[in-house]
Amino acid sequence: MTQPVPIRRAPDHWPRLPDLLRIALELAAAGVPVLPLRKGKVPFGNCTACADNACGGRPNMKTPGPCRCPGVCHGWAAATTDPAVVASPAWAAAWRQTMAVAYHPGGAGLTVVDLDDADAVAWARTALPATRTVPTTRGEHWIYRGAMTSRNGVRPGVDIKSIMAYARYLGPGTGTLADLPDAVRALAVKEPPPVRPVAVAVPAGAGQCPHRTPTYLERGIAMAEQRITAARTAIHATVYRTFLAVLSRHGRCGCLTDTHVARLFTAAQAKGETLRHCSDAWTNARTRLGL
Repeated sequence: MTQPVPIRRAPDHWPRLPDLLRIALELAAAGVPVLPLRKGKVPFGNCTACADNACGGRPNMKTPGPCRCPGVCHGWAAATTDPAVVASPAWAAAWRQTMAVAYHPGGAGLTVVDLDDADAVAWARTALPATRTVPTTRGEHWIYRGAMTSRNGVRPGVDIKSIMAYARYLGPGTGTLADLPDAVRALAVKEPPPVRPVAVAVPAGAGQCPHRTPTYLERGIAMAEQRITAARTAIHATVYRTFLAVLSRHGRCGCLTDTHVARLFTAAQAKGETLRHCSDAWTNARTRLGL
């Protein structure tokens, strides 16, 4: 499955019940796991038999689909591609209260970058590769081909919805569906939290450069650039660890210049990091080393 099937109404218009069910059946037939959303755009609560996961729920809630009871249960995990379930009498009561159709992006091999306001949309247009976009009430959904870990609040106004999450279906959108880029995967990597400075013993002769030759420092910076450039996953974490390594080796003698730092930042930004993320990672690394 590469993209959701078209919707025949404007994204900001709530269709009537028959239309919602039709849309859900079309999506399910196309391989997109669907579920109904009630008022407030949230999933239906568990049925009485499954309240507080008394039924045991689905194993680790890692795969979508209804539990053994016939109702719409377990939030995003209720999403299914089985048309017999979608149109079943057991789901009929839920459809009568449904305000929107949602889908499980990860189950369809997709990732939705949910941009909640104009500022977030403006950021995405400069930081992320173009892909299929769908207008929302306040912003846009950017949809990529490929699944990943979901995470909310990766930056102001930006959530990632893929595995173990749901997104409202608001139409087919426009543009060509692009493969999931490293720049989006990196957003879900948690930045190491800032730590309080620790006491660092200052070696005798502080202020004198301990490097044997200028080539020693140059080689260290080049190796750091290469480590960042070669990273294929966990870009956020790789950038932080590389900055930490450079500062632990070269950060106390005063040899690092703005030019060296700019080279590291440039390598990180080429992998999709923003200037703010680079600055935060550098500051956190300095703080951890007590610099």
